[in-house]
Amino acid sequence: MLEFFDPIMASFAHFVDVMLHLNRYMAAWTQEYGSWIYLIVFLIVFAETGLIVTPFLPGDSLLFALGALTALGEGGLSIGLLSLLLFVAAFLGDNVNYSVGKYAGKSWIPKLGPKIIKPQYLEQTELFFQKYGPSAIVLARFAPILRTYVPFVAGLGKMDGKIFLLYNFVGALLWTQIFLWAGRFFGQMPAVQKNFSLITVGIILLSIAPIAIPFIKSRWLKKRSA
Repeated sequence: MLEFFDPIMASFAHFVDVMLHLNRYMAAWTQEYGSWIYLIVFLIVFAETGLIVTPFLPGDSLLFALGALTALGEGGLSIGLLSLLLFVAAFLGDNVNYSVGKYAGKSWIPKLGPKIIKPQYLEQTELFFQKYGPSAIVLARFAPILRTYVPFVAGLGKMDGKIFLLYNFVGALLWTQIFLWAGRFFGQMPAVQKNFSLITVGIILLSIAPIAIPFIKSRWLKKRSA
């Protein structure tokens, strides 16, 4: 029985290693795939923001790592081209997710089931929307999981398309440029290069803190009042 789980655990361990050392993996992949790396990272960003089933893909840390690689001159990556391509990927991804939520979301949720579209993520997203309104489209860009679920829920709620496009444009622009250029500025520092895994964990924790803390607090209050 344990042998069945060995490949799963090995795959999970490899995934975690990739997430914590994206700078090393991205440098190796850039050398291996050349210009194709632009398409690969475009698809990753598009999928992470545009497909409700892939919220686990790297976002903030990937952008930061790519920015750092451009500062180090590894692989000949262009910060200008990355800035444009990844902005487009993020913008298109949210639009696709919004459209799916608007036109097919209610029929997809029961078909995919709670293991794919997690109820707790939908609950967090709805609470986030209630608190921030349309600004949630922009703010959610900086929060893993919410970044994937917010456009879907916006579509489910039939948010006005023009309003969504405006906030999506601003959010995609700010998110991609801030993390790419932060990586370019800080990534060349020796301390950052030596402690990239810690930086990655820090980015993730800072990203989820604004939504995780209120959610945990609300659950705790519900248990107390029950």
